[in-house]
Amino acid sequence: MSHGDEHDYGEPTGTRVRLPEGDPYGGARRPARSSSRSLVTVVGVVVLLIAAIAFANRGGDDTPTGTATDGTGNRPKTSTTAATGTKPVDGKSAGIPTGYARTEQGAQSSAANYAVTLGSTGMFKKDSRHSIVGTVYTAEAADRLLAPMDQAYSTGFLAKLGLDAEGNAPEGNTFVSRVVPVGTTVQTYADTTAKVAVWYLGLIGMSGEKSTDPVTTSWKTWTFDLRWTDGDWKITTDEQTDGPAPVPGDDQAAASDEISKAIEEYGGFTYAR
Repeated sequence: MSHGDEHDYGEPTGTRVRLPEGDPYGGARRPARSSSRSLVTVVGVVVLLIAAIAFANRGGDDTPTGTATDGTGNRPKTSTTAATGTKPVDGKSAGIPTGYARTEQGAQSSAANYAVTLGSTGMFKKDSRHSIVGTVYTAEAADRLLAPMDQAYSTGFLAKLGLDAEGNAPEGNTFVSRVVPVGTTVQTYADTTAKVAVWYLGLIGMSGEKSTDPVTTSWKTWTFDLRWTDGDWKITTDEQTDGPAPVPGDDQAAASDEISKAIEEYGGFTYAR
C-alpha cells in the first residue's frame, strides 16, 4: 500500500499463483490476474490469509535444558509463554488503533497496524479512504497523497476488481482485501523518526459463485518512514517490495461460500511487537 509519489502507477509484472484444476469458484477458467496485479502497483493494496502459529507444551523427559517447569518436570511454567512488552495502543481514531508508545516497540506496532488498515477494503471507498489517510499519515503526506489516490481508485479500476463506482461488491459476492503482518523490524530509529519494515501476507480477490477473480495470496514487505507527530507515530513515506515468499503448500482451495463465511466470521487483530 505504498502510495508515495515515487510509485509506479502502471501495470505490474506478473505474479505466479497456484490454483486447483478448474475454477475454484465454479466459473470459467480464471483469466490472467491483471486486475489484482494492477492493484499491487497502482495503489499498493494487496491483502491477506492469516498464518496461524500454535504453541504446544512439551512434556516428559524431552523438556529442553533450562526450561522452567511447574515443579512436576512435565510442563513449562505459565511465565515462560506469557506475553511480554507494553500495551500496543491506548485508543482508536476513526476506528483505527492510535496512541502508540514513543519507543522502537511502539513504532513497530504502529507500522503493523497501519499496514492492516491501508490493506483493508475501506481503502476502496472514498470517504473511508480519506479518513484512513488522514489518520495514519502526517498532514503534509496526506495532502500530497489524497488526489493521486483518488485517481488511482478510479471507477474503471474498481470495475476491473468487480466493484461498483462506490467500491461495493455485487450482491451475493464478498470482496476480500486483507493484510496480515508476519513480522516487523526496525531499520533505523531516533527520538522522533523511525524506519520500520513489515513482512506480510496479503489476500485479494472476489469471493462469489460467478467470480472469475478468486481470492489469492501474495507476500510483500512494506517499509514505512515514520515521524513522531502530535503525540503519535505517523507515516511520512512508504514503499513496498515483493516477498520474501515461502514455497507454496498443497492446500486445496476452498469454495467461494467457505471463503465468504470465513471473512465474515474471522475478524482481525490489533498487532503489537
